[in-house]
Amino acid sequence: MSEHMNTGDNSIVKLDKIRQVLMKSKSSIIVIFMLSALINIFVLNGSIYMMMVYDRALPSQNLPTLFGLFGFSIFIYVAQGYFEVLRGRMLSDVALTLEHEISPMAIHSADELAIVGSTGDRDNSPLRDLEQVRSFIAGPGPAALMDLPWIIFFLSILSLLHIWLGVAAIAGAVVLIVLTVISERMNKKSIGAIAELSQSRGRLIDRKRRSAETIQSLGMRSRFANMFLDINGQLLGKQSAVSDIAIVVSTTSKTMRMFIQSALLTVGALLVINGMVSAGIIFASSILAGRALAPIDQAISQWRGFSSARVSWARLNTTITRFGMPPARTLLPRPKGHLNVENLTVAPPGQEVPTLNNVSFACEGGSIIGVIGSSAAGKSTLARALVGVWPSLQGDVRLDGAALTQWDPDLLGQHVGYLAQGVELLDGTVAQNIARFDPNASSEAIMRAGELAGVHDLVLRLAKGYETQVGEDGRNLSAGQRQRIGLARALYNDPSFVVLDEPNSNLDAAGESALALALINLRRIGSTAVVITHRQSVLRFATHILYLADGKVVDFGTRDQVLQSIKERNNVEPIEPQTAASA
Repeated sequence: MSEHMNTGDNSIVKLDKIRQVLMKSKSSIIVIFMLSALINIFVLNGSIYMMMVYDRALPSQNLPTLFGLFGFSIFIYVAQGYFEVLRGRMLSDVALTLEHEISPMAIHSADELAIVGSTGDRDNSPLRDLEQVRSFIAGPGPAALMDLPWIIFFLSILSLLHIWLGVAAIAGAVVLIVLTVISERMNKKSIGAIAELSQSRGRLIDRKRRSAETIQSLGMRSRFANMFLDINGQLLGKQSAVSDIAIVVSTTSKTMRMFIQSALLTVGALLVINGMVSAGIIFASSILAGRALAPIDQAISQWRGFSSARVSWARLNTTITRFGMPPARTLLPRPKGHLNVENLTVAPPGQEVPTLNNVSFACEGGSIIGVIGSSAAGKSTLARALVGVWPSLQGDVRLDGAALTQWDPDLLGQHVGYLAQGVELLDGTVAQNIARFDPNASSEAIMRAGELAGVHDLVLRLAKGYETQVGEDGRNLSAGQRQRIGLARALYNDPSFVVLDEPNSNLDAAGESALALALINLRRIGSTAVVITHRQSVLRFATHILYLADGKVVDFGTRDQVLQSIKERNNVEPIEPQTAASA
């Protein structure tokens, strides 16, 4: 693998992290190569034994010589088998070391790709690429590749027996090598196309699963079925073409190898007839030629796996080099919720046109900021940027003076609550979802979050209360129930900073009352909250209002100031002032 690999965007990866990890197992790799050398040297055992039997034991009819040769041959075979097992185990250990070292980086990269990657990036799976590389290293592929250079050794031995035996074997080796090169060139493009089609099919299957109700209700099942059949047909066609090539090349290789062995027998017979070599060399050379050409045959059979592993290696290395691991950060104290947004400009991942431009505002801890504006004003972009999901093109979001980038994401998440516009619950119980799947969460902390969000009574009315299974994507619950449980999750562990994106979009009157209670409780515990809403009722509990339009700040200030400004600008009646306390 080259240490300088061109990626799809023409950037250059200068540091091969996978190779760096493998170098930590340098001593094991050296031993593996030494074992390969011994294995290939021991392979001469069969040829030498046959030659000695025909040339020494049979002419002399000496039984001790025959049994001595046989005993020594058995010892070599046992040693060869042991070394092959040992080599396989050591390769497996190297693969496991790679897995353990690279897994954290691959997991981190997968998380980053899912959030900030472009559409094409999100189709990549660093964990799947790592599995492909690990499986190849632990499999028979590396052994086959390490045996390839020993072809020269065996051909040299054949040539020492007689030059014409070497010439015949070399001619056969050239033919097999040409077949290998042809196979590689014919499959190179197809393998990439197969990977792309496989990813497209996976995305389609995922869409069908997630949107099964919509597809069913709107009569789109047959259309999606046809889409699947079309892309699956293309994939099967490509796979069939590659398989056909592999079958032809593999069959030709095996046939050619057997032909070469027969040809060597013929050449050997001619040499014996002419008195140039002994009879034992005929059989020894045939066995030796078979072993000399076997690595090429093995390489051809493993070439597809090698090609796939090479693609996965390059893609994985590019990904983990791009994202790496988050740097170690100084542990910051629990924030008090002082929020300062400075010249924040944000674009959706993979896009260059910002949907939020030069936004600045600040507030003290315990404030509740209502964010208003028309559709596409940049409100949801702001929500994602405030919790660090989307990175900024410029500017910073600061909590208690520290930029979000100065926090470890997991540690920051313990002090932040976030309710996205599209609520996503994970397969598990209500309690697990509220506790963010913290295995050490106490029942008291879970129920406190439920009470703060005003959802405790709703949960108790479920079939199994807090132990109710929500199902995949929360499908066992209604949209309003998912939103209210998502609110409780956002309030778990008394976060210092909470961002709620349209928290009442699916709520009924009881849900609205629970949301009002949650906002009152947030102010009571001193948490800062940013609430994005289209409903003016929520603004009754706001201390400040941020008015966005076209990704820019139109107005920011106290609630009454901004509402009065909106009235004067649009000549409409403002919302009747009502404090959170009186509510």
